[in-house]
Amino acid sequence: WYQRRVRGDRSLFVRRQINRNSGHQHDNMPRPTGGFLERLDQGPVIGDGGFVFALEKRGYVEAGPWTPQSVIEHPEAVKQLHREFVRAGADVCQAFTFYASEDKLKNRGNEAGAKHGVRAINDEACKIVKEISYPEGGLVAGGLSQTPTYITTKNKEKVKAEVKKQIEVFKEHNVDLMICEYYEHVEEAEWHVEAVKEFWPEVPVCASLSINEDTDVHGVPTGACGVKLAAAGADVVGINCHFDPFRCLAATKKIIKAVKAAGYDNVHYMIQPMIFMTPDANVHGLIALPEYPLALEPRICTRIEIQKYAREAYEAGIRFIGGCCGFEPYHIRAISEELAQERDWEPEFLIRWGHFLSKSNQLWLRDQATREYWENLVPGTGRPFSASSSKPKLNGL
Repeated sequence: WYQRRVRGDRSLFVRRQINRNSGHQHDNMPRPTGGFLERLDQGPVIGDGGFVFALEKRGYVEAGPWTPQSVIEHPEAVKQLHREFVRAGADVCQAFTFYASEDKLKNRGNEAGAKHGVRAINDEACKIVKEISYPEGGLVAGGLSQTPTYITTKNKEKVKAEVKKQIEVFKEHNVDLMICEYYEHVEEAEWHVEAVKEFWPEVPVCASLSINEDTDVHGVPTGACGVKLAAAGADVVGINCHFDPFRCLAATKKIIKAVKAAGYDNVHYMIQPMIFMTPDANVHGLIALPEYPLALEPRICTRIEIQKYAREAYEAGIRFIGGCCGFEPYHIRAISEELAQERDWEPEFLIRWGHFLSKSNQLWLRDQATREYWENLVPGTGRPFSASSSKPKLNGL
């Protein structure tokens, strides 16, 4: 079957179909598209994963500042990561503009602001993501995140003025949606949503908080935070970062319940958690754990856990499903595989709950080629004396 994609003066017909007998695609044509909110009305939309952690591990981002000047200094590295997320099944690719506000680019000795500037970094990020996403039928998101200006001034107009420098670039590139993400304080998230709506009222706006299932860092209940974002004008609300997929699910479910009870019937829901398990994290999440950021690998979710997360998110009514820090392309591929029937599209080289192991020469591996085996597996860490949890730091921001 066919659907038409229209983006400005560009249009094309794209085809996709899963062979109902084999489960494989007939071809590798681009996935069908449409407007972002239209897609959410039709079914699940898959986001991409985390850029700052992935590129830091590859040597292209500095841990600490976490700013995205690599879009200028190492553009091919950024392009390749976009390519891998698209191939894994991401429908929405986010411009790598995390922490790309001017105040953050100049914060605490960071030279990115003086060397490149807010406009150049955001502009190059948009050019790169459009080059990779659009030919594959994907959508492009501009991204805003929390600013040092909020922490230091608590001044609404100054915060809005800071993020409008970025919004101006996203508007010039006519991105398909805006994602306002990574806020520990719901108040700043509200201001950012308002700034987008004031400066560019027609663009769909997603807003997600980096908070737990109880409150933001100021004690505002999680459900109430979701209502505040909807009231500010967000089209999609939810949770991202700081906590693992299952704690983020618990938080998003509270937001869904509260937003629906408040009468916002047209709001959609999103989730983009960290890949690291954080049952022991306090209100500040992963960043307050002693392993952050250089010894987190033992906490990484398995792809089997990510398939469970994707299914639970979908069944909870969440339709924009992706990942944040630590999510690699293979994790996004696990989401795509789990929701293949709902999307009528699937990635190549499916794991199919280890079905490929049936071809192994080893008998014990052939015995592991079942869904039951992998769903019931409790993975070990390989560290006989490792702790299952840590003690979070409590020294605040």
